[in-house]
Amino acid sequence: MSTILNAFAEAGALLASFDADFLAIVGLSLRVSLTAVLIACLIGFPLGAAVALFRFPGRGAVTLMLNTFMGLPPVVVGLLVFLILSRSGPLGVLGLLFTPTAMIIAQAILVTPIIAALTRQIVEDLWREYSDHLRSLDARPLDTLGTLIYDARFSLSTAVLAGFGRAIAEVGAVMIVGGNIDHATRVMTTAIALETSKGNLATALGLGIVLLVLALAVTASVQVINAIGARKAAIA
Repeated sequence: MSTILNAFAEAGALLASFDADFLAIVGLSLRVSLTAVLIACLIGFPLGAAVALFRFPGRGAVTLMLNTFMGLPPVVVGLLVFLILSRSGPLGVLGLLFTPTAMIIAQAILVTPIIAALTRQIVEDLWREYSDHLRSLDARPLDTLGTLIYDARFSLSTAVLAGFGRAIAEVGAVMIVGGNIDHATRVMTTAIALETSKGNLATALGLGIVLLVLALAVTASVQVINAIGARKAAIA
């Protein structure tokens, strides 16, 4: 019980102190995760919508792959990215290993299938509802794609939140490709792993509480934005 109380005290102290190192870790965590989610959205939204709308050979296999890749093991992704970005890898010349960019790449690979698979299901449901109407308007495929993604924007926020939750909580892949380097690639999850291995359980739990608060804050912000957008849409 005392450990838990110490954790809450540690979390409060971390938040109140505005420690530069702590703020740097939090800032890097958010920058890496949000950038990865943005990249995943740019890829996953059109990919998932295209799989939902268009009929092509191998469509079933693509759908199966998207659903399967939702559960990609993070350490496997981290290992593959490590091999690609290492000095002997095809992209080793770029010098991206053990940088925030490598962490963003790993997280984007993990998050993209989640957003694409959820987008496919959401858009497919909308297509069943509006297909006759859109066909009657003789809408072009790309126009149909854009219309359905826009109409599903509030539902797609669930996919974004799912992707963000996967990204912000990731530790295995970012540890492998980032190296958990102090003042360079150390994020909240890797800091928690480090403090736990050192036996600083109160500090680790405190960091975990702060991480949870940040995740809740982002989720609440998205929900508020969606509620405002839905209210405006209802009025219009």
